[in-house]
This record gives sequence, structure tokens and C-alpha cells, in this order.
Amino acid sequence: MSLRIPDELTFDAATGTVVVVTVDDATGRVLMVAHADREALSRAVETGEMHYRSRRRGLWHKGATSGNVQRIVALTADCDGDTVLARVRPAGPACHNGTASCFADSTAGSLGQLDDVVADRVRAPREGSYTNRLLSDGNLVIKKLGEECAEVVAALASGNPDAVVDETADLVFHLAVALHSRGRSLADVQRVLAERRRDVDVA
Repeated sequence: MSLRIPDELTFDAATGTVVVVTVDDATGRVLMVAHADREALSRAVETGEMHYRSRRRGLWHKGATSGNVQRIVALTADCDGDTVLARVRPAGPACHNGTASCFADSTAGSLGQLDDVVADRVRAPREGSYTNRLLSDGNLVIKKLGEECAEVVAALASGNPDAVVDETADLVFHLAVALHSRGRSLADVQRVLAERRRDVDVA
């Protein structure tokens, strides 16, 4: 599907802009809300990466400096034609403070919140933090992953569904830490799963 500016958009007469709600295509999480004019959307379509219009920054290529670009999947107008839904694949945090979303916990869901907590420990280690102890010791995180996998298998064998859920939660936490220790995240995993789902739908 080729990118295009939605035909039904009506730009504000005073500012020449529309509201842009940017979401992670894989997770559905709202990343940020900004504004764009026709020039910004034209540049977005041309480059395949989000551009916005800011009173402070002017024409703004998201991630041009930080590398946290937002690769566009689709641009869709709302029913009134004054708002654009931008579905993107983010290359890094959307927020200037380093979080995945400008809305933090309000839209993250449990996995998103876990991702944010581990990412925060990477950026700002805390003394005595178990997460930071794992992040600083590659052998320990691998050892713990093995233990948690074995505990999930044991819980499955026991037939106790509550134990399966509890042990799986422990495993997911340690997987999140392992991913961040290699510069990746649960959001990256969600994106891969979304791409696989699309491949299945196309097939």
C-alpha cells in the first residue's frame, strides 16, 4: 500500500494544521499527539518517516537528531477530516524524556509498563535493584531465564493453572530484562508478531 495524504483532510483555517495521533502499529499504543500541515505530511509521505509542524520547531522530522524515527505504515483521516491517525513503527522512544510514549502508564498496558520500567533501569540504574543486577551480569540473566523456563514447564506438568500464570509472569519479566540487555524490548517482539500476523493474513 503506497503512502498518501488522506484526501478528506480539512486543515485548520487559522493554523493550516491538523492534529496527528501517532500510534505504534504493532501494539496499538498511543505514542504522541502533535500537529502537521500539508508540507509536513508531504515530507512524511516522501520519506516514509513522520514529520510534524511545531510552533517552536517549525517543520520537524521526528528522530532526525536522536535516531528515534517513526517509519510510517499508514495515514488515515478521522470522520471529521481534522485529525490524522498515523500508524508507525518507532525506532526508539517517542517522548523527549526517553519513555516509549508521551502518555506513559495511561496507555501502556502491563507489558508496556514493564518495558518502560526496565528501560528506565537501563537509563538510570538504582543501587540494590534486582533488575540492574541482572542487566549488569549477562551470565546471571541467562541462568535465571533457564530457571524460569524450567519452572513454567513444571507448573504446566502440575496441572495448576494459577502456578502456570505466576511462573509465566516471572519468565516474561526475565525475558524483558534479557531483551533490554541486548538493546531490544518487548515492543520489538510485539512488532515481529504483528508482522507475522500480517503475513498470515496476506497468505
